[in-house]
Amino acid sequence: MSSQHANAPYYFVPGPSKWPVLGGTTLLLTMIGASAWVNGLAWGSYLNFAGIILTLVVLYKWFGDAIAESEGGKYSARIDVSFRWSMSWFIFSEVMFFAAFFGALFYARTISMPWLADFDHKVLWPDFAANWGNVGPAGTVEAFKTMGPFPIPTINTALLLTSGVTLTISHHALREGHRAKTAIWLFATVLLGAVFMGFQAYEYMHAYSELNLKLTSGIYGSTFFMLTGFHGFHVTMGAIMLSVVLYRVMKGHFTPEHHFAFEGAAWYWHFVDVVWLGLYVVVYWL
Repeated sequence: MSSQHANAPYYFVPGPSKWPVLGGTTLLLTMIGASAWVNGLAWGSYLNFAGIILTLVVLYKWFGDAIAESEGGKYSARIDVSFRWSMSWFIFSEVMFFAAFFGALFYARTISMPWLADFDHKVLWPDFAANWGNVGPAGTVEAFKTMGPFPIPTINTALLLTSGVTLTISHHALREGHRAKTAIWLFATVLLGAVFMGFQAYEYMHAYSELNLKLTSGIYGSTFFMLTGFHGFHVTMGAIMLSVVLYRVMKGHFTPEHHFAFEGAAWYWHFVDVVWLGLYVVVYWL
């Protein structure tokens, strides 16, 4: 919601838009490229990066249309309520998304592993022990080392928790009408998110080159990269959202009373923080 908050008697309904179809298409290309890439097809990486770039272009145009509508005074208080409910349900869907992956990790560690090591299976795999992070009972997975909590995951935890604090300070500054202070602390939040992603990229390179830990490293490698990789994607998307909000703050689009774009992005960022705390404990410590 912008500074041009309108008390219009109608509920604004935008006209037909090409962005949902284009966005879905570019995301499909991104996923096809990623799938081909992890399966060793040379063209997969090119399609993946092309899909990412095209998705960012679509988001830029789509966000631009929404911002123009907001700044044009087309959004009333009822639109604000609609946005809040929409963002709430979106975050709930993300909670369920990560709950499925945490559930897969729980099933593999707590149910499948002990089951494969029980007495009934000793005939097939007499030497198999249900220790999390092993190469599996059939010996088809290359030896690897597991990822511990030190030092990078702990540093990243501190970075994300700090980013939550800087974002809260920025929000309070916005509510008090201090635009410069809002922009400074919001920029610090985006910067902390970027540093987080830099450390995670380094962690992945370390996992591949020194630990021989890959996506193909059995159920441990699959769940590790699934959870941390999708979380990293969410951090990237959150940083993009906050960057757009930062640009709008600098343009003077928000007032202390009306700034839901800031609040919605902040909700998403705090959700990402909470998910990381769960990952930090379950994936790296347990």
